[in-house]
Amino acid sequence: MSASSAVGTFVVWDYVVFAGMLLISAAIGIYYAIADGGQKTSKDFLMGGRSMTAVPVALSLTASFMSAVTVLGTPSEVYRFGAMFGIFAITYTCVVIISAEIFLPVFYRLGITSTYEYLEIRFNKVIRLCGTIMFIIQTILYTGIVIYAPALALNQVTGFHLWGAVVSTGVVCTFYCTMGGLKAVVWTDVFQVGVMVAGFTSVIIRTVVVQGGISPILNDSYHGGRLNFWDFDPNPLRRHTFWTIVFGGTFTWTGIYGVNQAQVQRYISCKTRFHAKMSLYVNLLGLWAILACAVFAGLCLYSVYKDCDPWTANIVPAPDQLMPYLVLDLLRDFPGVPGLFVACAYSGTLSTVSSSINALAAVTVEDLIKPYFNLSERQLSWTSKGMSLLYGVLCIGMAALASLMGSLLQAALSIFGMIGGPLLGLFALGILFPWANPTGGLVGLVCGFAVSLWVGIGSQVYSALPESTRPLHLSTAGCNLSSLAVDSNWAAATEMTPLTTTLLNEAADRPYLADHWYSLSYLYFSTVGTLVVLAVGLIVSLLTGGRKQHLEYGKTLVQEDLIFYSLFSSCKANDEKQVEMLNWKPSPTKVSGTVNPVFSDIELDLPENKEKVNGVHI
Repeated sequence: MSASSAVGTFVVWDYVVFAGMLLISAAIGIYYAIADGGQKTSKDFLMGGRSMTAVPVALSLTASFMSAVTVLGTPSEVYRFGAMFGIFAITYTCVVIISAEIFLPVFYRLGITSTYEYLEIRFNKVIRLCGTIMFIIQTILYTGIVIYAPALALNQVTGFHLWGAVVSTGVVCTFYCTMGGLKAVVWTDVFQVGVMVAGFTSVIIRTVVVQGGISPILNDSYHGGRLNFWDFDPNPLRRHTFWTIVFGGTFTWTGIYGVNQAQVQRYISCKTRFHAKMSLYVNLLGLWAILACAVFAGLCLYSVYKDCDPWTANIVPAPDQLMPYLVLDLLRDFPGVPGLFVACAYSGTLSTVSSSINALAAVTVEDLIKPYFNLSERQLSWTSKGMSLLYGVLCIGMAALASLMGSLLQAALSIFGMIGGPLLGLFALGILFPWANPTGGLVGLVCGFAVSLWVGIGSQVYSALPESTRPLHLSTAGCNLSSLAVDSNWAAATEMTPLTTTLLNEAADRPYLADHWYSLSYLYFSTVGTLVVLAVGLIVSLLTGGRKQHLEYGKTLVQEDLIFYSLFSSCKANDEKQVEMLNWKPSPTKVSGTVNPVFSDIELDLPENKEKVNGVHI
């Protein structure tokens, strides 16, 4: 199939499906606003009363992961760079294990609401305040991308009104967050996960039918070089290799799952630590399933447009618009289904933004209001709702800044890397190293953030050259040039993309750092920030008497928190029990308790006691 500029348009049923998704999400917020007497305390509003169970929390974590960044960005990534993105399955496994076995036990044991409370417990108020402010900046910037980027992509392809989509998404999110609190966020996420899976699978199934099965899609992908799963090049300047994805990706996503308030707040709201850990491990299954869908959707995209790339042919102005274009191209004869995909993308937006708003309200109340103002529980509850409303409005206003960030997927992960990396290093410093002190923590955080910001901003100013990113070949040989209204020189002009031409022309003016330090893979931004914080923090702590400080039990990771220690202790206890049973020599005590009362006054008939029974010698 070749790309055509004449694809389907939205009809009434598409708008009905989209509106239905928004109305159901709002209704869930209303339900939890009045259920069980409403959100009476700030703990009810922010933490769901700490009564959540594993499965809905796991689905909520999965929904937040599967944002519009995943729905629109990942298939485009696979289309342009290949299925190597699928190696993130290994990364997610490492992330979940680290989060569940290192960070979760400490946070859950301390019973905190804001993860940044830990920074005061472990270090001091100044570091807690720094962590809170960095989180707020990070989350507002990321939320701006999540709201604006899908709205822009869908607007330019489907004709959806840009700011109408931005405002409607933001308003609905803000409404159910403010009304229903964390319980509304979790249960709308559960609903939205269903919508997202339905949207993804509808596109995949239709493409498989059109292309004549899964085999042709895999065959096209193989011959097009898209099945490039294994690349072990250790060069850190390469955008995606096995090492950048597994190591760099693990640092990036641990900063999200392990210490980011939006994720941590949900799994520590579970009623037991077992449920909290199970929510992460069940969520891992969801991450694998979503990643498989997103990667295969990218392969479907390539199979359909392997001979006529809509992006290079200037039918769509940005790669992030390829998936919406495919939907309208293939599903134009199925009223309501394109609307389902748009609802899928916006469900991802709603789930991510709602989690962000709830997390922002939590850290503001717990870190910036509660320690400095003496408020009653009712006042704190209303303050929490007011903060949700305020941050909802602020995130809508910040959405316009996202238009300056470029690629949707890379921009989102870059922000988490630049800010999340130093925060991850600070938490790891406190949890893993008992001799780390407040001075080391503060100096390490400042240095790590400065280095991360340096490389992150430099990478935005000086884009990496194609030899680092290595985009795969995109063909326009099958395009109908006359229908695209291009001149006779168009084919020759597209042999070299405008971006490549620009970069080569500017190569002589690029500083040395541009092709080395600034070209570092964006997945290593978090790694650099984390390692700088750890290295500087440990050195400064040792130089300022960190080994002399005395910490209370439970502020750092203890051996009882480790699953390997628990398994070893359990095995050791069983071995000791077996040895004890083998060496058991019963004492001549009277039997009591659960033994039949008829024999309660009869001593055991053992060799050493055969001389008497009931006091009578035998």
